[in-house]
Amino acid sequence: METNKTALCVIAHPDDAEFQCAGTLALLAERGWKIVMATMTPGQAGSTVMGPEEISVIRRVEASMAAAMIGAEYHCLECEDIFIAYDRPTLMKAIQLVRKVRPSLVITASPSDYIVDHEMTSKIMQTACLAAGIPNIPIAGMEAFSPVPHLYYCEPTHGRDIFGTEIQSAMHVDISSVMELKVQMLKCHKSQRDWLRQISELDEFVVSMEDYCEKLGRKIGRSYAEGFRQHLGFSYPADNLLAAELGTLLHISQEK
Repeated sequence: METNKTALCVIAHPDDAEFQCAGTLALLAERGWKIVMATMTPGQAGSTVMGPEEISVIRRVEASMAAAMIGAEYHCLECEDIFIAYDRPTLMKAIQLVRKVRPSLVITASPSDYIVDHEMTSKIMQTACLAAGIPNIPIAGMEAFSPVPHLYYCEPTHGRDIFGTEIQSAMHVDISSVMELKVQMLKCHKSQRDWLRQISELDEFVVSMEDYCEKLGRKIGRSYAEGFRQHLGFSYPADNLLAAELGTLLHISQEK
């Protein structure tokens, strides 16, 4: 059966994807994949000078602009920063998105990260990928979607869990060829970039992302990389769709 070349990326906040997985999304787009990017929140807490409604409008536009650079759609599930909850209303929105997009590949946040918003996003999408195929979870006008998509977790930007233990990704994607595009996507998030530049007088927003990807690149002997782990729990696909699509650009660690 031919693979449905649709990838859905659901991250907690605007600009998270540009840090963690935009390079891989760009590589998939180059290979003819339809890309859909979504955030759980519009990033309403991301300003010290604008109120939540004003900054939310700006950040939705910024996220849409970044997505458009790789021909992607953008959706916001309209949760709130800090208050992303594993509850029925949020899960139903996530399930509805999966059924609408009908992806074969889903990328989401790490299940262990420095902030609970990211961890909740991970749990919500783990459930949504499976629940989207359950007919007895009815959503008006939307049939259950199967098969269960291949699910991948991004390597967290800070690279460690809450106890300081380094999180080791089994897979790294060489994104060197699309690194400049990834940088330009991140620069679309001007409200966050300007905010951090005012604080530090340095372009830490971009520099920290480059440093992060360069560090991962060194692990595979390449200039820049992004890290992933695949969800291999019961009922989820066990074949590595990302490896099949990206070929030699994806490096799998031999360490267990």
